[in-house]
Amino acid sequence: MHILVIEDNPDLVANLYDFLEPRGYVVDAAYDAGNGLRLARSDDYDAIILDLMLPGMDGLEVCSRLKDSGSNTPVLMLTARDMLDDKLEGFARGADDYLVKPFAMQELDARLKAIIRRVRGEQSREPLKVADLKFNPATLHVERGGKSISLSPIPLKILTLLIRQSPRVVPRREIERRVWGNTRPDSDALRAHMSVLRAAIDRPFDRCLLRTVHGIGYQLVAPDENQD
Repeated sequence: MHILVIEDNPDLVANLYDFLEPRGYVVDAAYDAGNGLRLARSDDYDAIILDLMLPGMDGLEVCSRLKDSGSNTPVLMLTARDMLDDKLEGFARGADDYLVKPFAMQELDARLKAIIRRVRGEQSREPLKVADLKFNPATLHVERGGKSISLSPIPLKILTLLIRQSPRVVPRREIERRVWGNTRPDSDALRAHMSVLRAAIDRPFDRCLLRTVHGIGYQLVAPDENQD
């Protein structure tokens, strides 16, 4: 799981790295609100650990801006404030859970997993669509123009990521991490699977939805949204 930590206390960030990384998390960190927002908008995280008190802009404003931009990434807010009104304000701004400092790392781990499961469960029930391409995450059924499409597991994983993120351009390294985890594939593996996916969802049809953004990654986008 890929986690973003937005926290200005370097000792706490170091402790989070030491605890989470051996448990399989990939952790990025930002020590101020501006860099936190930039990272949150540039990559696809499973969850964000967000401190309430940050230099320049507090965590409530960061959370509001993320949710206003359409982000569905769950947010676990950290704070030294334990008043009910403070917690209610955090939830009102879009936080998914609230943890008061000091806290046990095991509790943070459990809360992270809980909010990630909850958000993934909500997402998995929603049919996804780009133009005439449809994907049902519950049944794994793919069709385009009413025609059923069969995909092997890895192209299906890639399609799931791209259609959830559409029209965002998803970087190559992000796709590789989502599909293969921390084990980097052969340099040509992703290209080969993208070719299989393109052959299934684009080549039999008049309009292409899968776009290669050279030097960056891939994008699944309706033709009227494609600026090329």
